[in-house]
Order: sequence, then structure tokens, then C-alpha cells
Amino acid sequence: MEHADHAKPLRIDNRTARRLWLTSQGLGQTPTGPLDLLDLIRQLGFVQLDTIQVVSRAHHHILWSRNQNYREHMLDRLLARDRNIFEHFTHDASVLPMEFLPMWQRQFRRKREQLDRSGWFRALPDEGERAAIKARIEAEGALSTKAFDTKTSTPGQMWARPPHKLALDYMWFGGELATCHRVNFTKFYDLAERIYPDHLRARELSDSEQVDWLCNAALDRLAFASAGDIQRFWDAVSRSEVQAWLDRKPELPAVEVETAQGQWIKVFAPMGIEDRIAAAKSPTSRLRILNPFDPVVRDRARLERLFGFEYRNEMFVPAAKRLWGYYVFPILEGDRFVGRIELKADRRAATLNVLNFWPEPGILWGEARHEKLAAELRRLARLAGVSFPN
Repeated sequence: MEHADHAKPLRIDNRTARRLWLTSQGLGQTPTGPLDLLDLIRQLGFVQLDTIQVVSRAHHHILWSRNQNYREHMLDRLLARDRNIFEHFTHDASVLPMEFLPMWQRQFRRKREQLDRSGWFRALPDEGERAAIKARIEAEGALSTKAFDTKTSTPGQMWARPPHKLALDYMWFGGELATCHRVNFTKFYDLAERIYPDHLRARELSDSEQVDWLCNAALDRLAFASAGDIQRFWDAVSRSEVQAWLDRKPELPAVEVETAQGQWIKVFAPMGIEDRIAAAKSPTSRLRILNPFDPVVRDRARLERLFGFEYRNEMFVPAAKRLWGYYVFPILEGDRFVGRIELKADRRAATLNVLNFWPEPGILWGEARHEKLAAELRRLARLAGVSFPN
């Protein structure tokens, strides 16, 4: 089907596109002021979780980058006490606003179907054994994997998991179990009905209603997007489902966005894109050290198209084959990436150490920019509970 404005698509130049993307992802403004953590997560859609703690874990760093009044204990409180967020799987393990639960029912089903086809779950305990695990949780309360003692049949293999862990994860992915809380990032599983509010569990949406919400919500948070961008945002719909949704939305503005390389590509935008462009201000000039899992850098193809910034995570790349380092942080200033830096928090010495630093080609790093970087390092050190030596 033809889309609105097909005769003369709205053109968005590269600088405006970067401004829109940063604004929609909470990086356009100075990261100060009152913090409404739930609203921030709602604005992002989800926040990816990651266990690696080189400085601060990814989820904490992502939130702190948008408001530096954030501290690590705040997310745990939303999850374990207030029940305002829940954990599940987007493209990876993430936290989402609890209010999204009715639109996430298909994802519980999709993940279970994927696991049923997966070779990783060949050793999955049968239905009776899984029921026994659930009965223990029902009787004893939330339990972590440490409460069980089955052993993997393939010790020493990467990603090998014992049968009880497979069962817990299978039921968690399928929505039978839910994350109750975490202790030192160890997940405690509880029955879903004891974690998810009854009124949200009881709300039933058709599959098409869920797809419609997921696609709309993705496009809103992306500001402009291709079908692939929309699909990858939550990774809760297929590419064909996204295309079918776009075919049902002829009113969506078709726009052209200029890449960092000067090419023009056709994408889609939410309704009211002209108002968004008018309202989007120039981003703050404050220098920010972003996490490698930050949503602005997660989609590497989109990152390179918009900013001309080539980046990859190399923590799982053998050391000899790394271009940069184990855990390298992109440095954002205004609407461009000006460098990258490898950091590590030494918790015994209570210091934040710079292991390597690379300016981007063509970016002049004078005294003023180095001072801005040092100020951001001091702020990041406070998040991690260490200090940055001057």
C-alpha cells in the first residue's frame, strides 16, 4: 500500500536525524534535575540487563547516563518492592514497565516456542520434574538456582547449564515464573501469579492488538525507522509481521533520512514527525561516556548510518583479535561521537582507571575537551563507588 506523502517525502538531514534520535532516547538534554525512574524506563521502552561489572553494570550505567542523580539501589527497589517493572527478554535480558505486561503475552509464547526448537534445551526436565520445581517454589517462596543441585551432563562447555537451571529458565521465558528480586545479581524465581498484578494478568489482548502496540511503541521510540529497525527494537515481532503492520498503516509519513555518508534512505516516521522536528533542541554539549550496551549504540548498523561511528563489543573476541579492548566505552559530545575509552574500576583501591583512550579521527582534543572528559570520569566514578584521581 502507498504511504502518506509518497509524492514528496519529508527529508530529514543528518544533523536533525541525530538530534531526533538522541532526544527520543533521553540523551538530548543535560542529565540532571528531578528523576522519575519509572518514567525514564517507560520513555526508553526497556533497559538491557548485563552481568559484566567493569565499572557499573550496563543497566545502571544506561539509566545514569540520562539522569546522573540515579543510583544503583533504585532499580532494585522498582523491581523487588514496588513491582513497577518486570524482567523478561527483548533482544536480550531486560527490565520493562509492569504496565507493558498485557502486550508481552505473545513474547512469553514466542520464547517458549523458540526454546522448544532449540538444541540448548535438549536436556530440559520433563513436565513432571518442572512441576516439582514449581511446587518447591510455591511452598518455600522465591528460590535461586543455588537452591537446587542437579549437575550438567556437559561440564566445561560454554553455556552448559544443569537441568534445574534449564527448567527454571524455560518456565521463566514462558511466563510461568517471574523474577522476584536479585541478590548480587543472582536471580530469584517466584510464581508469576505472585509477582504480576492480577488486573494486568487478566487483561487479554488479541495477537494483532499486541503486534500493533509493539510496532507503534517501537516507531515512537525510534523517531524514524525502517521495517528492520522496528523489528529489532523489541525483537518481539517477526519481520513479516512488521511489514504486514506497515501495510495496514498507509497514513504513516514516509520520510527520507540523510546518513552520515550523505546518502538518503527511505524510512517511516510516527504521526506528528514535523512537530517533533520543531520541538527537538540542539543536544547538550555535555560530554558523556556511554555504556557499550546503551540503546543508542546497540544497533551498530543504525549507529554507523547516523553518526559514521564504527563500534563493536569485543568482550567475547579473543584478545589477540580485538581492535580496541575488552570493554570500551563510546564518548558522546553533543550530537557526535568524539572518541572511545577503556576503563576499569579497581574496587580494592577504590579508583577508576583509564586503560586506553582513542580520539576519533578528525576530532581535536584540546585542553577544554580533556577537562570535560575528566569531569565525566569523576561523575562516573561516583556511580561506581570509587574515585577518579586527578
